[in-house]
Amino acid sequence: MTEPDADTARVTRQLDFLAEIEKLKSVYRATPLADLSRPENSAEHSWTLALYAVVLADQAGPGVDAMRAVRMLLVHDIVEIDVGDVPIHAQGGTAHDSAAVQAAEARAAERIFGLLPEDLAADLLATWREFEAAETPTAIFAKSLDRVQPVLLNLQGGGGSWIDYDVTLPQLDERVGTKVARGLPGLWTRVRARVEPWFAARGKGV
Repeated sequence: MTEPDADTARVTRQLDFLAEIEKLKSVYRATPLADLSRPENSAEHSWTLALYAVVLADQAGPGVDAMRAVRMLLVHDIVEIDVGDVPIHAQGGTAHDSAAVQAAEARAAERIFGLLPEDLAADLLATWREFEAAETPTAIFAKSLDRVQPVLLNLQGGGGSWIDYDVTLPQLDERVGTKVARGLPGLWTRVRARVEPWFAARGKGV
C-alpha cells in the first residue's frame, strides 16, 4: 500500500505537469483558424488531431490502435512549450526536420515528461518517441493525421500558411503528401483532389 506522503508527492508531480502543459495554449502555429481571426495554437491542434484519430479510425491500415494514436496525438507537440512551433514550410521545408530541432525537442520531452512520477514519465516519453520515430503502424497513422489536418484547415481558410510561405502544389506533395500517403493513401488521394483546384487557380499547381 502506498504511504500517504508518497501519494502526496505523486499527486504534486502530476499537478505540476498538468500546470506546465497549460503553456501549450500560448504556442501559436503558422496555420490560421478557418475564420482567419488568429493563428491556431498547439493545444487546439492536438485536441483536433485526437478527434481526427477517432473519426478516421476506419481509414487506418492493419495493426493500427486508434486509441493509442489518440494518446500519441495528445502529447506529440508538448515539446513546443520549450521549442515553439517550427512550420513545415519554413526555410523551404528544411528547418522542420533539422537535427538541431530534433535534438531540442528530445531535450524538451525529457524535461517536461520528467515532471511526472517515474512510471507516467516513462510511459508518455515512450509514447512520444514512438510517434517521432514513425515506424509502427499506429505511429505512421498518427503522423499522417498530423500532416493532413493543417492542409484541410488551410483549405477552409482560403489558403492560410500556403499564401504566407508561397507554397506550390509540388512542394505540398513533397513535404506533406508523401507523409500522409504513407499511412492514409486513400485519404490523401481525396484530400489532394480538393486542394488541387486552389493551387491551379493561383498558378501554383506545377
